[in-house]
Amino acid sequence: MAIPERMILVCQSFRANGDPKGLCHKQTNGFLQYIEEEILDRGLDCQIAATGCLKQCESGPVMVVQPDNWWFKGVDSEEAIDAILDGLEEGEPCADYLIS
Repeated sequence: MAIPERMILVCQSFRANGDPKGLCHKQTNGFLQYIEEEILDRGLDCQIAATGCLKQCESGPVMVVQPDNWWFKGVDSEEAIDAILDGLEEGEPCADYLIS
């Protein structure tokens, strides 16, 4: 199995004791499946993974693209995901959601 070009990390707010904190897990229900489907539809070479708390709760929900180290904030809708994936296809981070 080949190593993917990029990894998309989606904060799910879980902390060391297993309890979800912050708001990412509350506002991203169903997003993992949507992102996975969009990645396949767009033919992107990406792997998606749910993470523990990324410690950016004030900017959440948060999504990160590696190895580009692009951190996105306010990813709370399919429209936001589409804009971020559009930017990924174009090789540029979507400025509207980028944490700077």
